[in-house]
Amino acid sequence: MVIIVDETDLLLFPPLRAAWTRRGETVQVWLTGWNARRVIFGALELGTGQRVLLIREHQRSEDFQALLKELRALYSDQPIVLLLDEDTSHKAKASVALAEKLNIRLLWLPKRAPELNPMESLWRHAKDLISANRQYNSIEEQAERFVNYINSLTKDEALNIAGVRSPHFWLRSAMSNYFLGLA
Repeated sequence: MVIIVDETDLLLFPPLRAAWTRRGETVQVWLTGWNARRVIFGALELGTGQRVLLIREHQRSEDFQALLKELRALYSDQPIVLLLDEDTSHKAKASVALAEKLNIRLLWLPKRAPELNPMESLWRHAKDLISANRQYNSIEEQAERFVNYINSLTKDEALNIAGVRSPHFWLRSAMSNYFLGLA
């Protein structure tokens, strides 16, 4: 089982992607309240499109470890290989030790290379549709809608949006097709 892992922040204040106004007029953007934050930890199994998403208040090692436990529970005794960046929550001694204890192998993506992580495309797509240009009543409502949307995608849709099915996906080679079942 090869799984890509990443996390993204959702903020109550929306990302502004587009707004229309008459030429020469200033558009008014309504923002209320404190800019609350939630972190979505996500895992995408590269062969099948299975997703695991966790809503957390923080991006700490304990939060990442909750994802490790979810993955081990879901995949029981199957071998798991995680491709992930070198975020401090991932590299923490306790996280690495738990991964080893759970028989989860961690493979590190190169630093400063988000283009190698297919989850980035999935996050961007969901933020454009769910989060951009609108403020929700609460960060919890936004996080739930965000996760529900990603979970509503079929496995094929998730893999296509993430770019895994692209002929230019960086892991696509004769060996990775066999290893990941992408052929």
